[in-house]
Amino acid sequence: MYAIFEDGSHQYRVEEGDVVKIDFRDTQIGASVEFDRVLLTGSEGETKIGQPTLAGAKIVAEVVELPKTKTFIQHFRRRKNYRRLRGHTQPFTSVKIQKIVV
Repeated sequence: MYAIFEDGSHQYRVEEGDVVKIDFRDTQIGASVEFDRVLLTGSEGETKIGQPTLAGAKIVAEVVELPKTKTFIQHFRRRKNYRRLRGHTQPFTSVKIQKIVV
């Protein structure tokens, strides 16, 4: 069984057991997250499409990972005395899909 849900301005196609990176949420690792804007569900030969969402459908997920590493970008031009060092950490939350409730 798979489902398509909306979170923020993104849509994700997931199945049970998938790990998905979503927009950052201020939660703890191991916390439960529910997505109730389910747009479509499908299984063997049966597809349900929402108008615009499916009533009563939700996706339960568990937070697996939060951002922790910083990426460094360095620009360098030789013999020109030009050096730039910038750091960036993309905020995200990785969740593992526990179950899809229709």
